[in-house]
Amino acid sequence: MVKVVKFGGSSLASAEQFSKVGKIIHADKERRFVIPSAPGKRNAKDTKVTDMLYACYELVEADEDFRIPLMKIKDRYDTIINGLNLKLSLEEEFHKISDNLKQKAGIDYAASRGEYLNGIVMANYLGYEFVDAAEVIFFTEDGMFDADKTNRVLRERLESCENAVVPGFYGAMPDGTIKTFSRGGSDITGSIVARAVHAACYENWTDVSGFLIADPRIIKDPKPIKTITYRELRELSYMGASVLHEDAVFPVRKAGIPINIRNTNQPEDAGTWIVESTCQQSKYTITGIAGKKGFVSVNIDKDMMNAEVGFGRKVLSAFEENDISFEHMPSGIDTMTVFVHQPEFEGKEQAVISAIHRLAQPDSIELEGDLALIAVVGRGMKATRGTAGRIFSALAHANINVKMIDQGSSELNIIIGVSNADFENAIRAIYDIFVETQL
Repeated sequence: MVKVVKFGGSSLASAEQFSKVGKIIHADKERRFVIPSAPGKRNAKDTKVTDMLYACYELVEADEDFRIPLMKIKDRYDTIINGLNLKLSLEEEFHKISDNLKQKAGIDYAASRGEYLNGIVMANYLGYEFVDAAEVIFFTEDGMFDADKTNRVLRERLESCENAVVPGFYGAMPDGTIKTFSRGGSDITGSIVARAVHAACYENWTDVSGFLIADPRIIKDPKPIKTITYRELRELSYMGASVLHEDAVFPVRKAGIPINIRNTNQPEDAGTWIVESTCQQSKYTITGIAGKKGFVSVNIDKDMMNAEVGFGRKVLSAFEENDISFEHMPSGIDTMTVFVHQPEFEGKEQAVISAIHRLAQPDSIELEGDLALIAVVGRGMKATRGTAGRIFSALAHANINVKMIDQGSSELNIIIGVSNADFENAIRAIYDIFVETQL
């Protein structure tokens, strides 16, 4: 069996954290392939190396001296190297990086050096082979991830390695230019490597013991989630749960590889298992609650709307014309509501309204801003009667006005719209009715 292990920035922020990671890896010989992030914050006032690199490149683009900030980044790595008593120098690497920055190698190149350098340190510390992600992870000419080529080349490259370190977050364009995934993209790299080596498990180590049913900033000591399906994870991640990059599930999902979210600082915790499917029922009806603030509802009213072929397409064309994506679209017999992100919509609201009138000839349009959307997700809801009723009851008891409720056809999630001001209280009310009352 082979395990791929990815460690986040907080897990690799210092020599002390590196030492914890080394013990975790060596505790299981099946942990053969390691994906490191760049060093994160050592304390609340610290700065992540990736952010330091972005700031460094801002100076490059402004044609200002970047050498002192770059040397501060080198000091971060030297502190880790010295703390681990490694016979390793990154002097040459930093000379090369400095030269490339002078030639304005690009923001993606600059940002990727955090993972690249940490990969070198990690490989030296573990005694593993270093495999530069730029040699095995590829993007197409238009910047899209090239899954087929990557899987083929990466599989062939790692077949000859007993153990290897592959830095996360970046790959290469066809001309060799460095290209990064979005922030948090090391999660994606780990998933890609797991698929390529047909891993039995992808362990994603971070600073929390897996997923929690709700945001701990809103709910005090929320219960952990032991097992969650890929589909549930996607729903929660999309609505704000941020333990794992939402795109990280795709490569392993296709291969049926489970993900185990673990805590570097509490390695004895079982964490959360993310799986394709499971017959295990959650202890609670719901699996998790997540949400976001800052939405606008565009309420469109037209008599006999449901009998007009193409009405929905015409309405959505008005948003497309203005380059606005929609979040949810509940509808009734004579009404249709489109939820969009408020910051994206505000500057274009009158253009959108005008376009809807031109294309769909509605009877009226009403806007309501400062709304929040909350997703209540759970595979257990399908087999439990009265879930929506319990949500309404809990929110009514908390004096919260529900602006919208929308249940997906899979019965996996229910989306509730409330005012921004009621967001936190709504989550507490839903948590209490489904979790606290079942204890």
